[in-house]
Amino acid sequence: MASAPGDPRALVRQWPGSYFETAFNGRAALFRIGPGEVRLNILVDGAQVSTLVKPQPGMYRVTGLAPGRHKLRVEVASESQAQPTTFGGFFADAGTKAMPLTTSARTIEFIGDSHTVGYGNTSTKTDCTQDEVWQTTDTSKAFGPALARKYGADYEVNAISGRGVVRNYNGFAADKLPEAYPFTLFDKRTLANEPGWQPQVIVIALGTNDFTTPLNPGERWATRDVLHADFETTYVRFIKRLRARNSNALIVIWATDMAKGEIQTEAAKVAATLRASGDTLVDYVPVNGLSFTGCHAHPSLIDEAVIAGRIAAAIDAHGDVWSAGRPRPAY
Repeated sequence: MASAPGDPRALVRQWPGSYFETAFNGRAALFRIGPGEVRLNILVDGAQVSTLVKPQPGMYRVTGLAPGRHKLRVEVASESQAQPTTFGGFFADAGTKAMPLTTSARTIEFIGDSHTVGYGNTSTKTDCTQDEVWQTTDTSKAFGPALARKYGADYEVNAISGRGVVRNYNGFAADKLPEAYPFTLFDKRTLANEPGWQPQVIVIALGTNDFTTPLNPGERWATRDVLHADFETTYVRFIKRLRARNSNALIVIWATDMAKGEIQTEAAKVAATLRASGDTLVDYVPVNGLSFTGCHAHPSLIDEAVIAGRIAAAIDAHGDVWSAGRPRPAY
């Protein structure tokens, strides 16, 4: 996230899964929403109380609460590839007193494509319009945040639908995920600077968009084998960059059995290469048998639970992974 120009209290964000929290003593609190189309889940003390769909910029009040201490959380559910959106901060209503907000000592990061975004995961059909995709995508209900809730961890989701390691879906031209990853927003103007963010676990899944469509005439890979070699080299290099910044993190690479197993074969090769180089904190998790009944054959909410369970089993098999790194600072 970045500070909004002219308002140091406001934050501009574009990566999915962003969330904002505050704690207070009182019966009401307020928050400001800035420009940009967004869908927001509003939670009080862990329970969702409302959803705001493309709300107009302005101040919004949560009221009618019982006296005492409360935690207010605003979660971004929708994906924001087209443009960033702005959150203007929390404000105290009359009689409301701000309280200290505790952050978790556990931190986990999720990196990937539409499967990590939660693309169309709440849909009841696979044939969706683009508006229906936007309406039914809920990153907060994807496997990543579900895993974070299981472990009581703070999290980041760094994922973009349609993007790959070296090739985007059907070869369309845009930054690949490793190219976009270092930046705060998708305009690539500002490098992300998060000195307090050192996740103990990094969960990454890429390759779906590299391999689920055939190569088109004019693409730079003459054969599938050449594409495989480029994918493996670039993916390994990307994960080594992650490792350089997170020396003690467990890195879990997972992949579905889509594309007749091609994605899993390539992801497994990447994990094996990293382990062969001496990185003992890399695990590989194949995830098979998903229903893919979300929009455009994406994971459903039932699938999200399956993915979360498979990854949790891998994390738990490594024992105490949560003693490395530092807690995320509160904003």
